[in-house]
Amino acid sequence: QVQLEESGGGKAQPGDSLTLSCAASGGTISSAAMGWFRQAPGKERELVAATSYSGRSTHYANSVKGRFTISRDNAQNTVWLQLDSLQLEDTAVYYCAAGPTSGPRGMVLIRENQYPTWGQGTQVTVSS
Repeated sequence: QVQLEESGGGKAQPGDSLTLSCAASGGTISSAAMGWFRQAPGKERELVAATSYSGRSTHYANSVKGRFTISRDNAQNTVWLQLDSLQLEDTAVYYCAAGPTSGPRGMVLIRENQYPTWGQGTQVTVSS
């Protein structure tokens, strides 16, 4: 049973950068599509970025396109989310999610219900 643990959240000012990490344990994520979601206070959880199992295909929410970058290293069993040019609206709890290891290869998963495995989340607070 794969477990995911996010880290790297914290407080930042507008324009700052943060790097979130998602480390997997208890199994490999090398064949799983991965995603980063976020949930702001009073709002539904939304997809921020997603990557295929190889990392060659990615998808970003329009609100973060050009500012956030998802990457992965299957040898390290880790996925990252680089957050640049942070904005106040980026304040949220950020969650890492893993798709099924037996899922179709090469696909990017964009719906929340496609991800069976979730981390506990890491808080990102952007304030001036």
